[in-house]
Amino acid sequence: MSKDVKPKQRIGQVGSKRKRAIAWTVLTVLLAGGGYAAYRYNTKETKVEVAVAKARTADFILSVRTRGDIKSVQSVIIAAPQVPNPQIVHLAETGKPVKKGDVIVEFDAAQQEQNLLERATTARTVESEIVQTKASHRMTDESDGMNQMTAEYNVDRAKLEASKAEVISEIEGAKNRIDVGISEGELGEVKTTIVSHKVSQGADLDRLGQRKDKIGRDVDRAKLYLSKMVMRAPIDGIVNILPNFRSQGSFGSAPPPFKEGDRAWTGASIAEIPNLDAMRIELKLEEVDRGRIQLNDAAKIKVDAVPDKEFPAVLDMISPIASLNFRGPWMPEKTFQAQATLKNLDPRLRPGMSATAEIVIENIPKQLLIPARASFLDQGKPAVWLQRGNNFVKRTIEVGKRNDTDIVVLKGLKAGDTVALENPIEAAKKANKL
Repeated sequence: MSKDVKPKQRIGQVGSKRKRAIAWTVLTVLLAGGGYAAYRYNTKETKVEVAVAKARTADFILSVRTRGDIKSVQSVIIAAPQVPNPQIVHLAETGKPVKKGDVIVEFDAAQQEQNLLERATTARTVESEIVQTKASHRMTDESDGMNQMTAEYNVDRAKLEASKAEVISEIEGAKNRIDVGISEGELGEVKTTIVSHKVSQGADLDRLGQRKDKIGRDVDRAKLYLSKMVMRAPIDGIVNILPNFRSQGSFGSAPPPFKEGDRAWTGASIAEIPNLDAMRIELKLEEVDRGRIQLNDAAKIKVDAVPDKEFPAVLDMISPIASLNFRGPWMPEKTFQAQATLKNLDPRLRPGMSATAEIVIENIPKQLLIPARASFLDQGKPAVWLQRGNNFVKRTIEVGKRNDTDIVVLKGLKAGDTVALENPIEAAKKANKL
């Protein structure tokens, strides 16, 4: 018995799977070759620029940076005098140079002139009263003298009459003796009146004298007030008009400076004349930096308004007590006040200018330095991308101290080596995507 056996492979299908495998392999190779060619083409056509820097030998400086304001070491404050309710009628312009003796502030003198006139008139009135009182006293003294003389005469006459008692009757003698007693009583009364007049006259003169002294003091005070209506510059300098803290400014803004027409108060600081021959910077140090610096540390000052010059300075004051700065409802910031006196001043410097201070904590000479951004960690170790021709290679290095901008390189580089400031692979990828 015979049966048809179904062949396992059809005629014409021999090697078809092998052919498909070969075709897919060829296609994959072609695609890979095309991709590689495209990659090589794009790489060749795209120019990748990588920021680089050279390792250099320089002094390594460890410092603290902070901001501050330029101030004058010595400033003359023009304050309102002890005058009731002074009103400003003339005020020098802020920022204007002045010479010693120039008028800075002038107050309204009309009221003080009126006060002086009134007090001078009162003083003359008191002088007239004193003259009249003394004249009246002289008249009283003369009258009292006459009365005393009359009374003494009467006593003497009565005594004379009484001495005739031996030659006249007893009755007349007794009468004459009574007249002597009466006359002596009248004389005593006159003397008492004279003493009373002396006491009264002394009291009147004392009262007028006290009044005269008071009016004299009032006149002197009015003259003093009037002499303070004009305030002049005690030194040469630049005028700086200060804020009027009693002025009604807008909410949240700084108080405006004094202006003509404002009313000052006793002791109010109206203007400032700084001494430009001695300048300093006032700083606020963060709490973490306070323990890193010391008195007499050197500092380098860069003033925003004088960018082409650096001013050396010396730290000569550090507050031992922190001050609180409330900038919001949260935890206040703690800062320490500090001052550094500037050297080699520039005529362009003015009080109030903003500046940056770099306080030098440590200065190590002749160190190999690279920018801090050139270093990165590779498997936990510091490394750099070192330039070799048109390529960059990874190089492990050993580093020392660092600051905000530089790192000290102990091993792995030499002066003049060029390192990348960014990853060149990432830079190439970004460039190819553009």
